[in-house]
Amino acid sequence: MPSLNGAVVLVTGANGGIGTHFVHDALARGASKVYATARTPRTWEDERIVPLTLDVTDVASIEAAVSAAGDVTVLINNAGASVASPGILTHTNEEIRTNVETNFLGPLFLARAFAPVLSAKDESVIIDIHSAMSWYAVAGIYSATKAALWSATNSLRLELASEGVHVVGVHVGWVDTAMAAHTTDPKTDPADLVRTVLDAVEAGEYEVLADETSVQLKAALSGPVEALYPALQGTNSKSQS
Repeated sequence: MPSLNGAVVLVTGANGGIGTHFVHDALARGASKVYATARTPRTWEDERIVPLTLDVTDVASIEAAVSAAGDVTVLINNAGASVASPGILTHTNEEIRTNVETNFLGPLFLARAFAPVLSAKDESVIIDIHSAMSWYAVAGIYSATKAALWSATNSLRLELASEGVHVVGVHVGWVDTAMAAHTTDPKTDPADLVRTVLDAVEAGEYEVLADETSVQLKAALSGPVEALYPALQGTNSKSQS
């Protein structure tokens, strides 16, 4: 089973609420080093934490990170972007491109760049943070990019299994971070989320459904689309009239 004990971890989006917990919890579980990456890295009061500049939307930045962190055994694709409005037709070109580049292409290109590094190590791991929105298309381009990342994670898992790289996909609804400050819906504590994810990694699991929302949405995929999206019921009446 994969273990965090002695691991060298790289966390994207380390400055955020979830990322910060990944940094500290990895160390608490015995990681020897954590690369805490961000576009503008912060200062950390622990010599085991190495701040590292990384823009996941920039290929050159990704290549520089691979060169600087060639000892990584665990890659945590946590960085993400969101949108202020739900309608995919009303998103600006910039919002669409930012979400595609940050939520989908960034994690995919990072996984591809670090694959040779991870394949050369024992018990190496990739963790991709998806979303319950991977299975619920109400968040426009955000949902679309998370669905794409879910699919890519499945492909990576299959391709890297023979190389000894364990790939974990994480689904969760609202998490109590700045990104979810606008909603009053139930939120998962980021500390609880990270604990659940790292427990699953060390148990050798491939997929994490971190809250009831994710459990329900995955189950709903086997039903008719009208059941998942009640707004569709009766919409055919106009075309049939």
